[in-house]
Amino acid sequence: MDRSFARRRLLTTAAAVGGAALLGGTAHAAGTTRGAEQPWPTRFLLPGGFQPEGIAIGSRPYGYFGSLANGDIYRASLATGRGAVISKGLGAGHPSIGLKIDRYGRLFVAGGPSGELRTVDARSGELEKVYAVGGTFVNDVILTPDAAWFTDSFAPRLYRLSLGRHGTPGAVTTVPLSGDWEQGTDFTANGVERTPDGSALLVVNAFADGGTLMRVDPGTGAARAVDLGAAKLPNGDGLLLLGRILYVVQQQQNAIDVFRLNASGTKGTAITRITDPRFRIPTTVAAWGDRLYLPNARFDVEVPTPDTEYDVVAVPKA
Repeated sequence: MDRSFARRRLLTTAAAVGGAALLGGTAHAAGTTRGAEQPWPTRFLLPGGFQPEGIAIGSRPYGYFGSLANGDIYRASLATGRGAVISKGLGAGHPSIGLKIDRYGRLFVAGGPSGELRTVDARSGELEKVYAVGGTFVNDVILTPDAAWFTDSFAPRLYRLSLGRHGTPGAVTTVPLSGDWEQGTDFTANGVERTPDGSALLVVNAFADGGTLMRVDPGTGAARAVDLGAAKLPNGDGLLLLGRILYVVQQQQNAIDVFRLNASGTKGTAITRITDPRFRIPTTVAAWGDRLYLPNARFDVEVPTPDTEYDVVAVPKA
């Protein structure tokens, strides 16, 4: 979530209801289909006024989307674009921002300014547990074999929710960030991923050096800037790693910047930039098959209404 648009959006919502990367080329996305007879949609609508931010796609072709307005979670079929709210949120002030789903059908949800980490049963929609960590803005989440890691946009720290057998959530610990980490006065940490070899975490820092990527040691919290050459991530939001290819959503630029990383995640080479005229400030990205799916957050809409249109668009992978 962006440090300026998002802050204004969340404050507005609470009151109402209670430089570009220097890349090697530009790829303009075009629609693809799963077959001539029954093409899957490359765009589908979310409920009016939903205010999406995060997306998660698991082992089946369904997308899960969190609402900034009230924390609802919506599930849509990628094959048809149809869906429904499967989990009611906790209301204004308890948004659902970053989302991830594990292989057991459990959703891990970052709660933004509520300072919450939440787990939800994606099958029943039941809210399993709320962890009140006292965070200033819990923004995004990534799953590793033994933990769910959450970023905090207004504080130099990560939250580690331990995972036991069958992915059962355990205790939460706080990991302070150090080393090269620079904390700004506004939104700083955003998207989070793993390095290709799984040895460390990758975290967007929208403040340091005009916006960069940090490699964080999960044991110590020590951060080191990833060498991305001349590329900057001033609007870096959601991250998606597929093999050694890292997709970085640059939301206000309506673009996805694509890098090839080395195994340890210390260096990245810019490959291309994906743009699409249907992008309306996308925030996060998930993949299914040969496509990337992104919700349009539309942070340029100052005061969303119950009728404000929100959608999801699909573009080909780089």
